[in-house]
Amino acid sequence: MRRFAILEHTGAPDDPVGRHYDLLLEAGDACRTWRLAEMPVAGGPPVTAVELPPHRLAWLDHVAGEVSGGRGFASRIAAGEYVVTASDAANVMAATRFAILITNTVEPMRLALNRDGTTWLATRE
Repeated sequence: MRRFAILEHTGAPDDPVGRHYDLLLEAGDACRTWRLAEMPVAGGPPVTAVELPPHRLAWLDHVAGEVSGGRGFASRIAAGEYVVTASDAANVMAATRFAILITNTVEPMRLALNRDGTTWLATRE
């Protein structure tokens, strides 16, 4: 299984709301990463997810602390393992549509990420 982390990121100078969430999925030697303005709610509407450049694997072990370069503070709100349950590519780094099952949490969580043109949407089942 591959690891994931969800970080609450506050105080980022380029964040108009002052808080967002980073979803990191281990994919080989880096993490595929998205910025979500809010966490998707089960059965709720899709949430826009902005794909960020790949992050270092070290972020999967990050618990809490300052982000370098004066880019705020990040704290882990969830971490564990995930499995890809559906995908349009064999490699998570290349996929434009996929669903994951997050395990090792109080309640397993299913997330779907889909790219429509240049926009990513995250939904929680």
